[in-house]
Amino acid sequence: MDINNENNQYLELPELIELSQFGGNFVQYLEAVYEIFTNEFIRSRPIFRGTRLALKKFPVTDGKEATFWHMTSEGSDEQNRLPDLRRLERIKWPSFIINNSEHAYLRVWENTRGTKTNVLIMHEDENYVVILRKGNGYLLPWTAYLIEHKWRKKKFIKEYEEYIKSKERQ
Repeated sequence: MDINNENNQYLELPELIELSQFGGNFVQYLEAVYEIFTNEFIRSRPIFRGTRLALKKFPVTDGKEATFWHMTSEGSDEQNRLPDLRRLERIKWPSFIINNSEHAYLRVWENTRGTKTNVLIMHEDENYVVILRKGNGYLLPWTAYLIEHKWRKKKFIKEYEEYIKSKERQ
């Protein structure tokens, strides 16, 4: 834990769901991870600071919604994304982080990519970020992933600090 974090008490995240828990059977593992996703994003929905989230369903691939694939795989080509074990293991984290976004430990800010505005929620010590896409009166869980490169983490922290400074000037 980073004791220099000025955001108070550490936020403990849910346990990982590991492939080894399924004897290395990836098909069973993927279905178990999808069941968790279904429970947390379809049967019930996370709430971000009073706003209930919608879901990006399409394109549905192998019977699973687009948001599921964005949270559990990587790649820029939608039709050829590759499963990412680190994302799969952390499937319980996105909804937990969204539901706890007001916890003082988490860094929360907005950014713009092209014409789209996103809300980012970062757990700094776990190097994990959840990204919500703003729509007209709604939010979509867009993706979530482990921040694997120091340069990207520094970029996120700088973006967060600039966002906070801009809010203070308003």
